[in-house]
Amino acid sequence: MATCGSTVALLAGFAAFLAVAAWCFSASSGVSCPGVCLAAAAGLLSMFLRRLRLRDAASERRVCVLVLGDIGRSPRMQYHALSLSKHGYQVTFVGFLDSKPHQDVLSEDKIRIVPISEVKAGPRLLAYLTKTLLQSLQLLWVLLSLEPQAHILMQNPPGLPGIAVAWLVCVLRGSELIIDWHNYGYTIMALSLGASHPLVRLAKWSLSRCVVCRATTVYDRPAAIFRETPLDLKHRLFARLAPPRSALRSLSDSTAFTVYNPGDGGVALRSERPALLVSSTSWTEDEDFSILLKALEDYEGFIRGGAPLPALVCVITGKGPQKEHYQKLIAAMSLEHVTICTPWLEAEDYPLLLGSADLGVCLHKSSSGLDLPMKVVDMFGCCLPVCAIHFHCLQELVQHEENGLIFRDSAELAEQLQSLLSEFPSSDGRLGAFRRNLRASRGQRWDDNWDQKVLPLLDALRQR
Repeated sequence: MATCGSTVALLAGFAAFLAVAAWCFSASSGVSCPGVCLAAAAGLLSMFLRRLRLRDAASERRVCVLVLGDIGRSPRMQYHALSLSKHGYQVTFVGFLDSKPHQDVLSEDKIRIVPISEVKAGPRLLAYLTKTLLQSLQLLWVLLSLEPQAHILMQNPPGLPGIAVAWLVCVLRGSELIIDWHNYGYTIMALSLGASHPLVRLAKWSLSRCVVCRATTVYDRPAAIFRETPLDLKHRLFARLAPPRSALRSLSDSTAFTVYNPGDGGVALRSERPALLVSSTSWTEDEDFSILLKALEDYEGFIRGGAPLPALVCVITGKGPQKEHYQKLIAAMSLEHVTICTPWLEAEDYPLLLGSADLGVCLHKSSSGLDLPMKVVDMFGCCLPVCAIHFHCLQELVQHEENGLIFRDSAELAEQLQSLLSEFPSSDGRLGAFRRNLRASRGQRWDDNWDQKVLPLLDALRQR
């Protein structure tokens, strides 16, 4: 923990920074309010001093899990929160609450969710700086309002302004900052802003100056909820998700994939059912779904040309900024044998859907070329074979011709769909072989991996 003298100096310096930033913003917006700016900075400084407290024994079992994103769409951070709670930690989960988190998180007594609001701003540089400043103040206020925490575990990206604010709070509180660093923020920013944008260059420069004291590699592993879905649960899932006369449902007691026998209550798969293809996305620039749409058009062409292929239902799940754009493209497509759905699933239904599918497709192209797609990890946890678009280091996860296939463009993906589904629904073809390989090579689950990698790190930090 910082000494009193250094702490006060840090506080004074940060308050001065806030005053200067507020002054600059007011001047650029044509509003002259130096007194208000200085009063705000003084108020923040006073609040910092009031909230500064020494950590006690109870704080050693408290952890703040922080994500400057939607908690409901941050599965890895939800897994961290659940793992911490299972080991007796009191968890405060801070983030945006746009989507419902998994029920296990909501029902866990040791996890408390503290929502924060996303600051909206336009793409202009001044607006972005204003957003960063306001988000920093909000986050600083929330973190200092919490009881002292032993650790702040935050997700990166996004790293701006979260890392700087979390670091400052850790200095003031004597907490340890742990960053779950799964990609580079500047490479993601470059997708929308361009590599030469000043903010991208600043983020890259900041990364080059970052010093990591200790690093532990924690690979994504599927949670226990990701497994092959039993037939009765498949039927219930399809019947619940699909409205009458949709692609998923056909009759009152049956679905497009399953038949229910009211006599004995049994469920059977339809012999002439369509194949179910699943993909998930955040609908952002690092996933080009036009590749999948073009491949589905080619697949439709194969059937119209006489190829003995099954009808195909493609379910693309997720929320994100480009969803409406792709929905318009899908609506304009002329497809007879291929149906495309774009639902948003509750956290409890997503694993059931993966465990019910016949094939998964991943279009994630890592902006840095270093982070492996978690969606593929989850699919493999359900023993679901995958077709994934090529990028550097993907072969660490997807072994071509063993647990799936790797493609480079829409034409190659279309050929793979034709090849894998040519013997559907028989399990004797390549698709069945990939699934059997996945069943035989099941690796660690999230809990065991977390206990081996993260728990010793927390124990070591407690003993320092």
